[in-house]
Amino acid sequence: MVKVLIERIDKDLPLPNYATSGSAALDLYSRIDFELPPFKEIGGGLVIPTGIKIALPEGYLAFVLPRSGLAAKEGISILNTPGLIDSDYRGEIFVNLINFSNKTFYGKRGMRIAQLLVLQYAHVMWEEVSQLPQTERGEGGLGSTGL
Repeated sequence: MVKVLIERIDKDLPLPNYATSGSAALDLYSRIDFELPPFKEIGGGLVIPTGIKIALPEGYLAFVLPRSGLAAKEGISILNTPGLIDSDYRGEIFVNLINFSNKTFYGKRGMRIAQLLVLQYAHVMWEEVSQLPQTERGEGGLGSTGL
């Protein structure tokens, strides 16, 4: 477990939390009521504030991910999936929602709109070579291992 500093802009909203003991990501909440027309009508997404700022430790990042229930039941996802939060970002976390359904979606303040997944990462140091070592898979991609 890693400690992450959090600042609540809106203290009436709950802190991000895990829905179950086995959840990998924390639920993020909408700070506002909103109306999200279908993508075909507005040609883009709608940026929703979550009411929180975080300070990730160095060597960590966070991904903002869609909620599967919103996607399956309402056609709501995130335009820039995954949204990446770097450890040096200190602003409010926003979620760029998109509506793939044919009807306007009405979101409520305090509803769960996305998930936040915190991961550790490593910086790379490139070592240029004239040829990469061979593997069983080789250069096979885009369905080369089956559907």
